[in-house]
Amino acid sequence: MRTTSQLAVLALIGGLGAAWHLYGEQYGLPRPLALVGLEAAPAPAARGGGQGGPIGVAVSPVRVGTVIDRAEAVGTVRARDSVSITAKVTGIVTAIRFQEGQRVREGDQLVDLDAGAVRAELDQARALFDDARSQVVRARQLQPGQSIAAQRLETLEAVARQTEGRVRQAQARLEELRVAAPFSGRVGLRQVSVGALVQPGTLVTTLDDISRVRVEFSVPEVFLARVQAGATVVARSSAFGDRRFTGTVAVVDTRIDTNTRTIRVISEFDNADEALKPGLFMTVEVVLSRRDDAMLVAEEALDPLGDRNFVYVIRDNRARRVEIRVGQRLQGEVEVLSGVQPGDHVVVRGIQRLRNDAPVRVTETLTRPTS
Repeated sequence: MRTTSQLAVLALIGGLGAAWHLYGEQYGLPRPLALVGLEAAPAPAARGGGQGGPIGVAVSPVRVGTVIDRAEAVGTVRARDSVSITAKVTGIVTAIRFQEGQRVREGDQLVDLDAGAVRAELDQARALFDDARSQVVRARQLQPGQSIAAQRLETLEAVARQTEGRVRQAQARLEELRVAAPFSGRVGLRQVSVGALVQPGTLVTTLDDISRVRVEFSVPEVFLARVQAGATVVARSSAFGDRRFTGTVAVVDTRIDTNTRTIRVISEFDNADEALKPGLFMTVEVVLSRRDDAMLVAEEALDPLGDRNFVYVIRDNRARRVEIRVGQRLQGEVEVLSGVQPGDHVVVRGIQRLRNDAPVRVTETLTRPTS
């Protein structure tokens, strides 16, 4: 019975000690009386120090660095301008004036259609117009004393206007037989051959301007207020290994997709070497914010307790346990939003043997992240 009671007392004292070390040290509460006698007993010598002496620790300074918040997404490359070149009228293909994959300029003729009949009609219309115009000129140049009925002059002028209209109509039809590039770009595969009969809407080829491309992607609506036009976008594709492409946000959609709760974003990239092709799958990172004066500590310095985080800061050769607010997590480092100052030295090795305000001896100072 006595043994059981003694064990219960020891367990109670042990529980009080653990609770005080977790919370009492942090808030400056006095030690429970039950611990005073126990802590007065000699403790084993700490590694690196004599019995009851300072504890040897490795420290690292709080440094100032750059922290970039990013949102990741997947996107698809689109040409800045893209069009399917089609025939406007019915006709026979008489010449193909481009090579597949060739770069063309705005206005370059791509395909010729048989225009013999239209040219004949145009020549006839021009002849009639020239004749009608000559009659009007002669009528207006009659010598004094010679007269012509006003009605006759009006008729000649009406005929001239009519024949002029026929000329313009034939010229328009002739222009429709000319299949030309509406803007500068690179043509795709040829879809017609010489001698083929094409109808209005028949696909001839495609034309894409990819000297500058768009990458379209969507991000969750929680980033709506943080994605701004002009923000930096970094894109990569497995097709190009480690190569990174840098662009900017051009447009953020005005509507949120109610099915996916995402918002569409369009970014633009210079593509002078035309490496990016329309339809290419890309992984993108859009920069939400950048902080060049962020405070960073080594990840090993954290001493978490539930959802709170602490570090041991060296002050006057003692380890002060300080609560911090954590921001972005980087590789081997953690951003600290509050609780420490640049230049403070925090313990990164030996934390397990520390308690608040324990005397310490710095055995090593690490200037780089330890992981």
